[in-house]
Amino acid sequence: MDTQNPSAPPRARSRIAGNNPPQRPHTGGLVHDNTRHTTRFTVIGNHLAQHPELSGLAIGLGAHIQSLPAGAPVDIKTLARRFPEGVTRIAAALRELEAHGYLRRTRERVPGGRIVTRTVSCNQPGRRGEDMPEPGPAPARPATAPQRHGRREADTMHRAREKQEASERHVPRKPLPAVPRPSCPSPALLQAAADVLADLRRHDPRLLLSISDTAHLAPGVAAWLERDVSPVAVRHALTGDLPSEGLRRPAALLAHRISARLPPPPPFRAPAASPDVRHPLQTCDGCERAFRAPARGLCRDCRSDLRTSS
Repeated sequence: MDTQNPSAPPRARSRIAGNNPPQRPHTGGLVHDNTRHTTRFTVIGNHLAQHPELSGLAIGLGAHIQSLPAGAPVDIKTLARRFPEGVTRIAAALRELEAHGYLRRTRERVPGGRIVTRTVSCNQPGRRGEDMPEPGPAPARPATAPQRHGRREADTMHRAREKQEASERHVPRKPLPAVPRPSCPSPALLQAAADVLADLRRHDPRLLLSISDTAHLAPGVAAWLERDVSPVAVRHALTGDLPSEGLRRPAALLAHRISARLPPPPPFRAPAASPDVRHPLQTCDGCERAFRAPARGLCRDCRSDLRTSS
């Protein structure tokens, strides 16, 4: 009973100074103050958030699109109303996401006959979800135990889809810019101008014009031809230095170039005097003398003698 337990330490041992790692000096940099999310959050991969080639706007738009519910409108005009960046920068950012596989945009014809753009957001480019539903009518929910939150979200998505379709249906098409008119619009001149416009698609397939666009632009091209500009020169003026990206409305671009690059009228030239006509030699029927005349007959002396005798 009086023997002490040798295995029990008499007191707490102090830490050996040699085992303490050296304290590194604080050099600044990022410090995270994180709180765990439990509601209303989206999982974004670092391959998007830290993409080495995407711009900051493209990364932000990609994260915003992945956080939206299915069916939300993500067209360029809707995103331009949501963010301060303009339509041009947002369109360029969407093209970046599409080029790197984070977006897929296809144009489809709906049962009503309209053509709509369907956008698919990919959180992992190159991998297609096996359980992704095919586009079509949504399955009906069971009538038992309805959920108020799900019904409210479905109503919001339905109203957003109806609003997008109404905006696409009622957007008026802007008229084409005015073009100059020829001073003498003859049918042959207008037909030559229409032939020049129809031939543009052979040199650039993007310049395929409709009948109405050709009828609108033909007087402007006729004004060029009226000013002694050859059809080849007109074609070079209209198709030179076209933008490399897609043309949304080629007829509007051609109308602007026809008006902005219209050459001045040619300088006035006085009509040249007609040269003297040199008739062939003829033999006089009276005196058989040679003289110049358009046809056979009497020479001038014989005609004078004939008038004197009569």
